[in-house]
Amino acid sequence: MTAGRTRYHARWVLPIVAAPIENGTVIVDGDRIAWVGPRAHAPAGGADDDLGDAVLLPGLVNAHTHLELTAMRGFLEDLPFFEWVRTLTRARHFVLDAESLLDSARLGVVEGLRAGVTTFADTGDSSAPFDALCELGARGVAFREVFGPDPAQAEASLAGLREKVADMRLRETPLVRVGVSPHAPYSVSDALFAAVARFASAEGLPVAVHIAESEAESVLVERAQGPFADYLRSRNLDVEPRARSPIALLERCGVLDARPLLIHAVRADAPDIAAIARHRCGVAHCPASNAKLAHGIAPLMEMLDAGLDVGLGSDSMASNNRMDILGEGRLAVLQQRTRTARPDAIPPQTVLELATRGGARALRMADQVGVLAEGFQADLAAYAIAPSLRPVHDIAAAVVHAGGTPALRTVVAGRILVRDGAVLQEDPALAPRVQQTADALQRWRRADPGQ
Repeated sequence: MTAGRTRYHARWVLPIVAAPIENGTVIVDGDRIAWVGPRAHAPAGGADDDLGDAVLLPGLVNAHTHLELTAMRGFLEDLPFFEWVRTLTRARHFVLDAESLLDSARLGVVEGLRAGVTTFADTGDSSAPFDALCELGARGVAFREVFGPDPAQAEASLAGLREKVADMRLRETPLVRVGVSPHAPYSVSDALFAAVARFASAEGLPVAVHIAESEAESVLVERAQGPFADYLRSRNLDVEPRARSPIALLERCGVLDARPLLIHAVRADAPDIAAIARHRCGVAHCPASNAKLAHGIAPLMEMLDAGLDVGLGSDSMASNNRMDILGEGRLAVLQQRTRTARPDAIPPQTVLELATRGGARALRMADQVGVLAEGFQADLAAYAIAPSLRPVHDIAAAVVHAGGTPALRTVVAGRILVRDGAVLQEDPALAPRVQQTADALQRWRRADPGQ
């Protein structure tokens, strides 16, 4: 449903760029926000959508997903990271075809919309996430992945990426655009990192890269040791130390010059954070995935103190199991307070900024989304003030520490996509189809001779 002019009323409106408004109104005209303020002062005209005892926020930004892997929810539990990566790669190759990838991505978008996510930053090895975002009316950036640890493959890998990106760019919409993602240091050579950075800069493409995520990645880059090094040597590739750190590797290869979205950055130290700040890169912080894969706790406090643009990401359902950006924020708070022994680390208002405006900044979309303010895109998320939120002393704290899904409304560019927790375009046969894919994954795993 596309709004002409609609007045959304709620018990609380949280603009992010201003103090919470009790008994507030947000007026949407077409795809833009026309007015934000107290209901008593709201201009007349248009349809009224009274959300009642609810909190109305900007639409949430999921700064890192792998939508095409939603069918792998719960498939790769309790594995060491190298084994996790190798099993995922093999399973995707042998089991997931184009249609199952698209259904998997669709289910991921549906889950995000139901949770109030309006903007998705996805990295994937197919066009399925791009197609699903377009089909379901969400906003996002689809970063097309490229792989190639052999320097001799760099030219061919880049040529393939160029072809895939060219095809996707023909189908870009005002809501969904294309980016590129040289995957990670254990799957991309220095030559390919440099080539993709040059290509992205020349074509004006946004870039995302998994970096400084795990100990296995760090020992590969810094000492040419560990399971990734052993695997690459088994493929007859030369493996030598490449840089002081994974972030330093990206700087040396020119990737940081493209101002990429840096995914994870768990193992970023002080010089790394200074380099990220120097190049004005965004960071996707994925606390649940980082914890579930036993990578550690990222230095989020230090990143924020350095003025970095940081958003929250769920990562894939293969490494997290749920897409809940408010939940990611809650976990981020608890991790940082545990890590720093500071009870005031990451106050609730900052968490809400990370989930909205911070993600928009990290994606270079802060002039469009992430706040409730006149002239911005009408991306909204509303949640009922459930019994678990009462009594309310501080509405931001209530939302962060006790709030969550499903959304009463999820609105993208003025169009209602979720009403009272129901995704309006959801195909009732979608979840059963994805379950069939999950069943096929289990059958493959039981029969896989490579395990």
